[in-house]
Amino acid sequence: MSRSVFIAGTDTGIGKTFVCCALLRALRADGLRAVGMKPVASGCVATPDGLRNDDALALIEASAPRPDYASCNPFAFGEAVSPHLAAAAEHAEVTLAPIEAAHAQLAGGADVVVVEGVGGWLAPLAPTLLASALPQALGLPVILVVGLRLGCLNHAQLGARAIVADGCNLLGWVGNAVDPAMERREDNLATLRRLLPAPCLGVIDHGAGAAAATAALADAVAALRTP
Repeated sequence: MSRSVFIAGTDTGIGKTFVCCALLRALRADGLRAVGMKPVASGCVATPDGLRNDDALALIEASAPRPDYASCNPFAFGEAVSPHLAAAAEHAEVTLAPIEAAHAQLAGGADVVVVEGVGGWLAPLAPTLLASALPQALGLPVILVVGLRLGCLNHAQLGARAIVADGCNLLGWVGNAVDPAMERREDNLATLRRLLPAPCLGVIDHGAGAAAATAALADAVAALRTP
């Protein structure tokens, strides 16, 4: 088995990294070599080893085998703003070739590569490059992380429509309860199951620990094992 998956989100701040790490642990618990990748990251911190991003470091920690930092996060920028702005501030530009090379290297040593997106589906990475170009260039199926909060019904449908319209395979979606006070959460989940054009692959409760979040993604693991 050698497969990768792209983890998109309905927005920024809805727990993509948390879901990616839980999925990596779930895949490993199922006996697979699973490696995380964060192709583009802004909001990095200067260290003696270079710029480092907390999300990328979390993915590395959840991976086995653990990738080197440059392969996990080929484009790292300091300013915590949209990547196209952070790159321009450093007189740099995000391009696909280094990302494709890093992904190929990771895929050569893993059964599954979990690739985390940036912000939402149409987040700009460069003047003529959107986040949606990553799964398109790498030929990856997509799992959409839906942040369960007021407004998620609209955001999830828009995200799913955009993914499908861009010619990508929407493998499924994961609900992540980012708002513990969300009213009628179960009714909202039932609505999402009815409206979205792909199956629910797991729901993670607010405040779930690593073990509970990992267990919640059994269906996602099964979907990735399906040819």
